[in-house]
Amino acid sequence: MIKVSVLYPKTDDSQFDMAYYRDSHMALVRERLGKACQRTAIEQGLAGGTPGSAPTFIAMGHMYFDSLSDFETAFGPHAREILKDIPNFTNVQPTVQISEVVE
Repeated sequence: MIKVSVLYPKTDDSQFDMAYYRDSHMALVRERLGKACQRTAIEQGLAGGTPGSAPTFIAMGHMYFDSLSDFETAFGPHAREILKDIPNFTNVQPTVQISEVVE
């Protein structure tokens, strides 16, 4: 199984509309990726590792797939539409990490 993580860095001027992300963007993602996407998870950053510090990421979205090829096949045809929606909920450029889930 693989996990595709989309990480939204916290900056001094970062803005993030969690309600839109949760209710509209991730609904779009789930609809377009279909059954290839086994599940999704959303995280909202609260704090950094040091008491009183800001979180490194304002938010994170995770999608789980059986394989990298399943993700690529499902995402490819919808990439433009999904990426075009990003300015509707944030002004930051996300970072993507694809990982193998080992446990």
